Formats: sequence, C-alpha cells, structure tokens
Amino acid sequence: MPELPEIEALADHLRRHAVGRTVQRVDVASLSALKTFDPPVGALHGRTVDAAHRWGKYLGIQAGDLFLITHLSRAGWLRWSESLNPAPLKPGKGLIALRAHLGNGAGDGAGFDLTEAGTQKRLAVWLVSEPSAVPGIAGLGPDALTVSREELAGLLASNTGRIKTVITDQSVIAGIGNAYSDEILHTAKLSPFATAAKLTEAQLTALHDAMVAVLTDAVTRSVGQQAATLKGEKRSGMRVHARSGLPCPVCGDTVREVAFADKSFQYCPGCQTGGKVLADRRMSRLLK
Repeated sequence: MPELPEIEALADHLRRHAVGRTVQRVDVASLSALKTFDPPVGALHGRTVDAAHRWGKYLGIQAGDLFLITHLSRAGWLRWSESLNPAPLKPGKGLIALRAHLGNGAGDGAGFDLTEAGTQKRLAVWLVSEPSAVPGIAGLGPDALTVSREELAGLLASNTGRIKTVITDQSVIAGIGNAYSDEILHTAKLSPFATAAKLTEAQLTALHDAMVAVLTDAVTRSVGQQAATLKGEKRSGMRVHARSGLPCPVCGDTVREVAFADKSFQYCPGCQTGGKVLADRRMSRLLK
C-alpha cells in the first residue's frame, strides 16, 4: 500500500507535470471506484489543474473549486503518460479504474491512469468541492511529518493500544502504514507490541525522532523519481520490512515476522525486544 513518502512523491510528480494543463476528458472504467456523483466528473472538463495535494495517504488534484481525490488502497497506483491512448475505456475491463486526459495544446495526449491490481477492488475516487467532504480526510489525525514531539505525547497519553497499531491508525497520525511503521519502530528500538500509553519519555523522544528521520529520508529518496520506479525505491530503503529471515543490518540478528489474517509485519528481536521472539499470532505476547 502506498504510504506518505510515495504519495508525496506522486503529488510532486503531478505538480511538475499536471499543473497548468487543461482537463480534456475523464474516463471512469470502474464505477464502483467512484464514490460521488454530484458534481459529475464531466464538471472537470475544460478546467485548468491548479495544484496537486496530499492529505495523509490521500492524493488529489485541484481544478478551480473542484478536487479529484483518490485513495489508492492496497493495490492501487497512479501511472503518468505523455501519450495516453485517446480511445474511450471499456468499463470493467483491465486494471484501469479512471483515466484523466490532460493537455496544453493541440495534439497533447498527456495524463494519468489510476490502476488497481488484484481482485479486491478498494481503490476509491471522489470529486468534491472541499477535501473535508471525503470522510477519510475529515477524520485524519495530524500529519506524521509535522506532528511535534509534545503533540505525539498527547496523542499517545491515554491510548492503551499496541504502538504498531496506534501509529498506523490514520485518525491518530496520518500517513504511516504497515511498511514504514516497521521501519520507524526498528529505528526507535521499540517492540511493535509496546503499549502506547506506557512509553517512557526517552521512548517517546526516540519514536518521534524515528518518525521524522525515516519519513524525511524516504520522501527525499522518493521525490523526483519517476512514478514507475517508486515501488522499487521504497523496497530498497527498507531495513526490516519484507526482510523476514535476513540479517538485521544494525545488529545482525535474524529479522522475524508476525503474520495474522492477510497481514504481516517484521521486526528485529535484537534491536527491539531484547532478543525475545514474538509469538506469530494475533494478540501475541512475548514468548517466555
């Protein structure tokens, strides 16, 4: 699932390539992806793209007083092209959920596709006059890149959830998902199962510092990359996420995995749990 660094990089890409172009046509191939009907997508036609934005893990372009916003969910992506096929999309066919044709002159066929792989179709698109009209945006917590150490302490003070779960809750902190939470907790040397409200002052500082460092580094590496290379760039920067069975680059211990349902996360026992291995099941406790 794209997280804050990748979404920020996609927003930057749209700022450099889409802003200033005119919306020529918007084709919707997946009607289930479009969550609004008023105004219709045709209301964008002829408008100039003024800006591109990121709200947590939501991405959007602004054209006048209208915002075309998407949440890419687990398997969605934005693919930019300087020469889109002008033929209308066939509803329900292929990976493309929506195509936006943008131009700045005769014969200009640039634009982007919103695509989604897999069978679980969760990519969502809204056309709204205010970003807060999107329920997920209205409920976002402070952005992970801007939250202060004191604000973070306040958010966690009475939260009895596991820290892994808490920092990926978008209503608490916006922008962090499964992958970067693994990296942040590894950098902060915190167990994924630590109770949020019980973190010490030193642990809170370490967590905040890790959030800033990991996300800032990932944004720096991602912004400016072509959209097609962002996923590879994300994987190349990971130290524990998706590296189960490999040695930790910090201490050399074996990176372990906890899997449950259709999700999993990775951690280093040597760096994060005092050498103890977490039981591989939901609601696990440290093995004794």
